[in-house]
Amino acid sequence: MARVISEHRGTYRIVLDMGEADAHVTGRFRHQAENSLTFPAVGDWVVVESHGRNNSATIHHVLPRISQFVRKAAGAATEGQIVAANVDTVFLLSGLDGDFNVRRIERYLVTAWESGATPVVVLNKADVCSDLEDVIAQVESIAIGVPIHPISALSGRGLDQLEPYLLPGKTIALIGSSGVGKSTLTNYLLGHQQQDIRAVRADDSRGRHTTTHRQLVLLPSGALLIDTPGMREIQLWGDGSGLQETFEDIEALAENCKFRDCQHDTEPGCAVQEAIALGTLDRRRLQSYQKLQREQQWIEQRQDSHVRQNTKRRWKQITKTIRQQNKSLW
Repeated sequence: MARVISEHRGTYRIVLDMGEADAHVTGRFRHQAENSLTFPAVGDWVVVESHGRNNSATIHHVLPRISQFVRKAAGAATEGQIVAANVDTVFLLSGLDGDFNVRRIERYLVTAWESGATPVVVLNKADVCSDLEDVIAQVESIAIGVPIHPISALSGRGLDQLEPYLLPGKTIALIGSSGVGKSTLTNYLLGHQQQDIRAVRADDSRGRHTTTHRQLVLLPSGALLIDTPGMREIQLWGDGSGLQETFEDIEALAENCKFRDCQHDTEPGCAVQEAIALGTLDRRRLQSYQKLQREQQWIEQRQDSHVRQNTKRRWKQITKTIRQQNKSLW
């Protein structure tokens, strides 16, 4: 058994008892794979056959995952992309500079809850934030029950707050957009500069990609860290459970609506709209919830259609194979 520590164009770097090796999936594995999510991802445990002579190995099986952080792959195709697998804790990094965005954090939270891992919001660049208490209050209003830690990865401020998560054998994934400081934080936790660092753009605080691929590294504490490339976008992919978890305040209010199919718009007896009128719920949070709901429904419809197409394609191939076998018998 081995663990995948990186992947690049179908070549996997794995760690075995004897050290690291390059690995590829077998032809049978590739043929039987149902979709892209079936293939190994960084953090996966895999069953391998080692070829000691040339320091390589063959991957035969991916063991069941305890968690998987998945987003919709970029582009028009309807397929998921695993960002990290078998993660215990997800550090959702957000920079407290000009690129700070509460709605983006909400979106990350939905995907993190979907993953099965425990989300933690890490607010980096606290040293450049002039209204830190107000920002923390904003995040607390949308990250219900989620730990929130303001830090400065550059100066080391507040990083002791992260130590309880960095336990031996635990796996942590760093998720966030470009420029939030994932590479800086990785270097700090490693105790040396492994990742390149670039300054963010002055006009909009957006970062440039410095981490180009996902990689699992061992920290001095014995914890394992998965650093990921900055995400320009993160589209939902899942069963909707993350949406319910992230917006549990709205879900709870909706239970008191007069109509069970209330859309929280102009219906009479809407408890959600009443909360907005009373000032106990931000209208922008409801709008974000409804937007993500629509996106979730669209993804589910596309997934169903994709499954039907794949099933039809498989049965056509099976039928074709059976006909060819029958012809050969006669």
